[in-house]
Amino acid sequence: MGVNLEAPPVHTDTADRSAQRWVVRAGWLSLVANVVIVCTGGAVRLTGSGLGCDTWPRCNGSSFTPHGAYDIHSLIEFGNRTLNGVLVTVAILTIVAVFRSARRDLRGLSVLMALAIPAQAVLGGITVLTDLNPWIVSLHLLLSMAIIGVCVLFLWRASWSAGQAATRPRGTLRGLAVGTFAAGWVVLYLGTVVTGSGPHAGDVDSPRNGLDPERLSQLHADAVFLLVGLTVGLVVALRVTGSYGAYRAARVLLAVELAQGVVGVTQYATGLPVLLVGLHLLGAALTSAALTWMLLETARPRRTTTSPPASVPG
Repeated sequence: MGVNLEAPPVHTDTADRSAQRWVVRAGWLSLVANVVIVCTGGAVRLTGSGLGCDTWPRCNGSSFTPHGAYDIHSLIEFGNRTLNGVLVTVAILTIVAVFRSARRDLRGLSVLMALAIPAQAVLGGITVLTDLNPWIVSLHLLLSMAIIGVCVLFLWRASWSAGQAATRPRGTLRGLAVGTFAAGWVVLYLGTVVTGSGPHAGDVDSPRNGLDPERLSQLHADAVFLLVGLTVGLVVALRVTGSYGAYRAARVLLAVELAQGVVGVTQYATGLPVLLVGLHLLGAALTSAALTWMLLETARPRRTTTSPPASVPG
């Protein structure tokens, strides 16, 4: 199920244009829905509701819904589980929109996005069955970040239309972009490990990973400084070379990183209040999206026109 980065075919028929618009809308729905599910999953953890449903796929005992002496934690966890139905609906709409359009190049991606939902649900179930093992929880979140990246790829491809212009950055800049992307994922990974060493486990009896949170936080901060430095260098280099789309994507990434850094420092200095931790989690999802967009823009093939690009994610 390969991903083709070449320009999609040109379709000028009115029906084709209408179908194309629906594909783009479905792409946005998929991206937003997956960012939202990251935030609601974070809410489950931050409210201590991770084991509100103490088993999986059922909630309590033999029931798929909370019953008996259930409490607010059961309702929060069950509510988060039911949001998978929203993701499934969005995935179906996306597949229908793609298959009704002329965009054969997007069919594989739409199916991949749909298959990611049950995979993520199963991994979420494993986190419950392992009493919120912090390493499984970390993997669960990282998979969500990867799915967000796939959604950005879909939207980026879906938003292409004939006549857009782009100058592909030189090989050295492409290497810098790949390095920035890799550094970003190191930051995301270390962020999940830091989380696994601190409070907000999802349940009062859930284990932590046993690592030193202060040392991990410093390592995480060092990785963030590296990421920001690479991104600043990329922004400057892309500005000089005139790679419009990649330059804009890199600027957005830098803005997200700086905002995320402010939230991260503030939450650390104020004792990790729930609202700031939740906001930091949202920032992580946006960082994954911005990283993917930046990387894709540096891979955009050369086009033959000179008008600035339009209708790209952002």
